[in-house]
Amino acid sequence: MIFKYSLAAFLILVTVNSWLLPASVGQSKYVPIAKYDPKRNAAGDIQDAIKEAQIRHKRILLEVGGNWCSWCHTLDDFFDANPELLRLRNQNFVTVKINFSEENENKEVLAHYGPVESFPHLFVLDADGKLLLSKDTAVLENGRSYDLGRLTAFLKEWAPAGMQ
Repeated sequence: MIFKYSLAAFLILVTVNSWLLPASVGQSKYVPIAKYDPKRNAAGDIQDAIKEAQIRHKRILLEVGGNWCSWCHTLDDFFDANPELLRLRNQNFVTVKINFSEENENKEVLAHYGPVESFPHLFVLDADGKLLLSKDTAVLENGRSYDLGRLTAFLKEWAPAGMQ
């Protein structure tokens, strides 16, 4: 008998909570892009990221590079090796990897954001897709890797107001 009432109470609680949540919560179908892929539709990925950023109140971080780029792999490895930095990025940004390679330079998409002079290159967009910053990552480097302090400061500076 206790189980019956507990289950009923649980179902009522779940139903009431679902009514109280904003309509946008849980409706996102955005899947983060884990690697540079010349076959992806970069324009579609950015549109999906805009929807996700609006739902989650985040900014968008476009990482332009390619599988051929050693510094792109170094940046990925640096985030993986620094969980607090990764948390800071994921909490504040929807990250989209935009491929740039001989196979697919994504020229049409990247033309909206200005020149890319080195790789990886970062673009910060607001939740509506408006360009806020174009960033050469060389200034974030330290020796043969990246600088934790500089990357942390960069992410905090460009995080949405009230976040971090």
